[in-house]
Amino acid sequence: MRRVYLIPNIITAFGLACGLFVIFKVTMVEPGSGTFQGLQAAAVLLLVAALADVLDGAVARMIRAESEFGFMFDSLADAVSFGVAPSVVFLKSLSLEQGTGLSFYAVVGAMLFSICGVLRLVRFNVKTQEAKGDPHATALQKKHFTGLPIPAGAIAAVSANLFLASPFGARFMPLEPETQAIVLSTLMILLGFFMVSRWKFPSLKVLHFRVASFQLVFFTALIAIFVLYGILHFFPIILVIIPWAYIVLACVLSIIRLIAGKKSKTLEEFEPEDED
Repeated sequence: MRRVYLIPNIITAFGLACGLFVIFKVTMVEPGSGTFQGLQAAAVLLLVAALADVLDGAVARMIRAESEFGFMFDSLADAVSFGVAPSVVFLKSLSLEQGTGLSFYAVVGAMLFSICGVLRLVRFNVKTQEAKGDPHATALQKKHFTGLPIPAGAIAAVSANLFLASPFGARFMPLEPETQAIVLSTLMILLGFFMVSRWKFPSLKVLHFRVASFQLVFFTALIAIFVLYGILHFFPIILVIIPWAYIVLACVLSIIRLIAGKKSKTLEEFEPEDED
């Protein structure tokens, strides 16, 4: 029976290895020498790590191999792969003179992103432990995320960096290196805020569509074709659109809820969580 418990932990270890490989590979290059190909490889590896992060929990639940060890291991792996790796990639992609105000701002952005990501994981772990034995609290936790999930934050950070370094970014949004550093540093701080915020971010698990089986298969195949074509030919654009569209959607829903007020029933499930 113990061998069964190894399966989700092996998947977690694989995701952690992807994150560590990104960190070690990026630290071997000089600051500012990160090419578009290097950023693209880092983005792909973090996507694989995010997929592993989804699979390890799903497999553990499917074979009933959930454990305290696996829960803590998954959290620590996420801290490295999605909390540290994007910050290292971000700093190494910049070409900034040491000791300047701009380099300090970039370091602040990277540190805040990593710290907020770890705090997001700690809060999630505490809430999960508190919800044990309470079916209602567990259902609510699965329905929406409090704060931006750290894998989504990591993909959003790396995708923005990749897009600005890509030929598409150079064509549609040409920026000077200093301006690019300011934009990316600000985005890192913004993503850090979203991760520790009390705003609600929807979970894909709550999306239910009542359509006929044939229509479901048809539209799934159609979407898959467009996504695969986009990944093959417009990878930086597709990668930056998906996470940032998710963030914008969650922000719009939360803002509508704040405008409606607590007495209104409009988007009630997106009421920001009260401070502890």
